[in-house]
Amino acid sequence: MTVAWVFPGQGSQKIGMAKQIENLPGTKERFSYASEIFERNLFEICELNVEPINPLSDLNNTSNTQICLFLVESILLDALKNNGLKPNYVAGHSLGEITALYCADVFSFQDCVSLIKVRSQLMLNAVKGSMAAVIGFDRNQLDLLVKKIDDVVIANDNSSSQVVLSGSDEALDNLSREISCKKFLKLNVSGAFHSPFMNEPSAQFSEYLKQIKFKNPSFPVISNYEPSLCSDPNELKIRLENQMCNGVRWRETMDLMAKDTDLHIVEIGPSNVLSGLGKRHLKDVKISQVSSSDQINY
Repeated sequence: MTVAWVFPGQGSQKIGMAKQIENLPGTKERFSYASEIFERNLFEICELNVEPINPLSDLNNTSNTQICLFLVESILLDALKNNGLKPNYVAGHSLGEITALYCADVFSFQDCVSLIKVRSQLMLNAVKGSMAAVIGFDRNQLDLLVKKIDDVVIANDNSSSQVVLSGSDEALDNLSREISCKKFLKLNVSGAFHSPFMNEPSAQFSEYLKQIKFKNPSFPVISNYEPSLCSDPNELKIRLENQMCNGVRWRETMDLMAKDTDLHIVEIGPSNVLSGLGKRHLKDVKISQVSSSDQINY
């Protein structure tokens, strides 16, 4: 059986997600290390079940969400490895691609923390445009509207029935009036992520990546920018450089996985977002989810 480990991105965070893994090796040390780098108590932010006093204590703030998700996912995946488990290849959705690269030993834990601090701040400061989720639509109509309306692109091609669009507020409003769909929901985000609106922060991120050494991966990685198996560190770097200003091609990632007739997908993270997409999009595929210390043997 082929085993694929997948890692979710923003939108998968949950209050209480750190508590579910606090007895796993390295949890206290990793949260302490990252909290010092980010200059805030990240474990407490994961557990704060009251209205946040300010944005810096809000788990849904991009600068907190990304690092907290990475911490939870990295602790879980290392616990799986310590139990003798490993994947044949890995993939991650948006922020999850960094976790996938860490899982494949391309980056060190310390490199990832520093990299995510830069990435999350660049995305938090991106104030151009917005995003919207579209559910239950005709794909041909959507593709035609995206081509017809300027300043809008498919940011997250999640499945045949769910996408996220990025663009100007005007473009998104125009598209919402023309498309036939079950749901069109504007998202509370700071900018139009995974689109040309992110060209400037993407260029800054690329400059930062020049300082990071990309090591040979222990197993292949499927990237968002180019959904194919890759074991070339230089190519993985190019793909990550392009991720911020291009769409997340998750539907194509699942289609690539589906070519294996004996496949087990394991989602590692605090929720079942990718598992849900997989169950709706794929047939005859085993799907498991690991979100807490009691699921380490899946």
